[in-house]
Amino acid sequence: MSATAAPHPPQLTLPGQAHTAEGPLDMSGMYLMHHAFRRDLVRLAAAVRATPLDDGEVWRALADRWQRFAMVLHHHHSTEDDDIWPLLLAHADVSGDARARRTLDEMAAEHGTLDPQLDACSADLAAMTRAPDADVRARLAERLATLRDGLHTHLAHEESAALPLAQQHLSPAEWRTAEDAAKRAYRPRELGFLIPWAAEGLDAAARDRAFAGAGLLFRVLYRLTRGRFRRAERTVFRYA
Repeated sequence: MSATAAPHPPQLTLPGQAHTAEGPLDMSGMYLMHHAFRRDLVRLAAAVRATPLDDGEVWRALADRWQRFAMVLHHHHSTEDDDIWPLLLAHADVSGDARARRTLDEMAAEHGTLDPQLDACSADLAAMTRAPDADVRARLAERLATLRDGLHTHLAHEESAALPLAQQHLSPAEWRTAEDAAKRAYRPRELGFLIPWAAEGLDAAARDRAFAGAGLLFRVLYRLTRGRFRRAERTVFRYA
């Protein structure tokens, strides 16, 4: 009698997602982060365009919020570059999957294109906190729009091409190891931002599905931190 294969875990599909890669790996955490990155860049771009030059409190809040966003995106890309793509590439090379190598080379190149854009936006937001200027704001708005579009394109490419390769080549144990490495990259104080940030904008069903495999600690931290997070968001996005 042959063994019955374990059923694949249900995957999370969120607004804006280009593709849902079915398979043995639970990619809920990946799709949750992608949703939050997309949401943030839309909202941040709108806030920069709408915030009055003379509201220093909101510009300082925007600059601080941007640094938190950039920190999470940096951690996310570092986890992919250090813990996921090299392992996936090793598996793909053993199996002779040349398409996978091309895709992963493209992932690395896209990360390299996005990083200077993040740095340029950080510099403009810092300048706006020191001496608000209409020309700097216009430049920042244009840079954020470019970054938004570029990141959306990158995430769609990753969801459509790279994550299906991960489902094909990686084991659930290898995927969990990479996710554990990603979680260890955050200090406890950073988790107090990350958890409510990731869940913001989800309905109850999507939030429950996203947190299903995260453990009790994540759910408790969400209940403890969501109120403070939302109060801060009201300042950041006062005009958006």
